[in-house]
Amino acid sequence: MNGATGEFCLTTPEQLRTILATVQQASAGKAEILCGVGAAGVVQARELASIAEHAGVKGLLLPMPYFFPYQQEDLELFCREVATSTQLPILLYNLPQFTSGLEKETVRRLIVEVPNIIGIKDSSGSLEILRDLTQHGVDACRIVGNDSALAPALCEAVCDGVVSGVACALPEVILEIYQSEPESADFVRVDALLREFIAQLDPFPTPWGLKWAAEARGILRATFSQPITEHRTEQHMALNAWLAEWLPAALVHQSVQKVSR
Repeated sequence: MNGATGEFCLTTPEQLRTILATVQQASAGKAEILCGVGAAGVVQARELASIAEHAGVKGLLLPMPYFFPYQQEDLELFCREVATSTQLPILLYNLPQFTSGLEKETVRRLIVEVPNIIGIKDSSGSLEILRDLTQHGVDACRIVGNDSALAPALCEAVCDGVVSGVACALPEVILEIYQSEPESADFVRVDALLREFIAQLDPFPTPWGLKWAAEARGILRATFSQPITEHRTEQHMALNAWLAEWLPAALVHQSVQKVSR
């Protein structure tokens, strides 16, 4: 909960409490919750971490402080300071599109030296950090956070899982990638579907495109923190028209697979 797709920079502490209570109730003990504690500084991140810990989450997702550019030593000290305030395991969150990016040496040092920093969710789209952890034999949880990098990461065996934005609207596609042998015909086919979908989302802020896709599937009604311009409405209509043709063909194989099991 409360990652970039969840628009963490807009979440107030009270809203985070509501989010976590809602998810705990909805999951009814069937899920372990990883909670993002993204903030502009240490004080705010510690407050969110405390809320998450009291809500019974199993781990924290720690983005780097947003808005201002920071050097690696600044980021490292930020992570160490937040980590000392909680007993929960922490995944670093590398999100260079919106925050200062982490370098592989910084990541490796933090995971090796800070006991409760246990891994990373890397949303950079690059596999450099995940490869580095693997090559150095670091005992780390290696999570892909950029869906376009998932298939290459699985082929190289440099990841342990994915925190997927696409899975919010198309869980079947992400599931089939995991159920297919890397580089098999099915694997290549579903990765191509995934990339087609991502290409359609590219013109939008990621949460917008995913909300519209989920709405097209009848999962929820899309709501937004920003006003939607007339041009964006036209783009939404075009996305809906594309989804109306693409979704049935994309999901028919998943349906067949589910029935056959």
